[in-house]
Amino acid sequence: MSCLMNPRREKGEPLLQGPVLLYLNPAEAGRAGRFATKLNAGRHYLFNSNLWELDSDGGSFYVCGPAVGAPMAALVLEKLIALGAKKIIVCGTCGSLRPDLTIGDIILPDSALSAEGVSGHYPLKITPSAADNLLLLLESFLQDISLPWRRGAVCSTDAPYREELAEISKYQQKGICAMDMEFSALLSVAAFRRIDLAAIMVVSDQVHANQWQAGFKTPLFKQRMRIVAGGLIDYFMQGT
Repeated sequence: MSCLMNPRREKGEPLLQGPVLLYLNPAEAGRAGRFATKLNAGRHYLFNSNLWELDSDGGSFYVCGPAVGAPMAALVLEKLIALGAKKIIVCGTCGSLRPDLTIGDIILPDSALSAEGVSGHYPLKITPSAADNLLLLLESFLQDISLPWRRGAVCSTDAPYREELAEISKYQQKGICAMDMEFSALLSVAAFRRIDLAAIMVVSDQVHANQWQAGFKTPLFKQRMRIVAGGLIDYFMQGT
């Protein structure tokens, strides 16, 4: 069944001919935008988000954000795809469900369980997963900046303040290592539209011994987030 509304590129909008770095959170998106502006990036508007175009030795690439929550992230991704994007790297945060995965650690999620409302609107025959080629690129990036990481599955929720102990225990038993708000929806849209997508996440908080520990204001989290968010732009400016 065809849908009544479909994303499309309008007259005067840019045609994206390179990879896109999608920064989900306002703080990182703002920082990335200021960095891009200093590099003389061209700026475009995208719903309630922004899109910057940068030229590197390897060709054009793009910086986009913010896009908080599954519905907004899916809207932004749909528009990016309509503009021509075929490779998306997402930069975001997550909450750890494992005691050995602590604030400031880095995850490259390879799959996601949906506890959000967007994915169900994108029917798929197989469970979507992150693009191997982009995961390898992110591993190369992290090797270059000498930061450790791990792969694992995450669960995406629309209601982070309604995560109950029984529910968290269920996710832990399934091998879920962290929670976020967007990744499962983004994977579903990417698979449905047949484009490549992967993500890099910094642990911002954790659930351990049935307690929530917030780390958003800790020096280590802020430092790691700055290194990752800014480092991605540097990495692509080198012509990756």
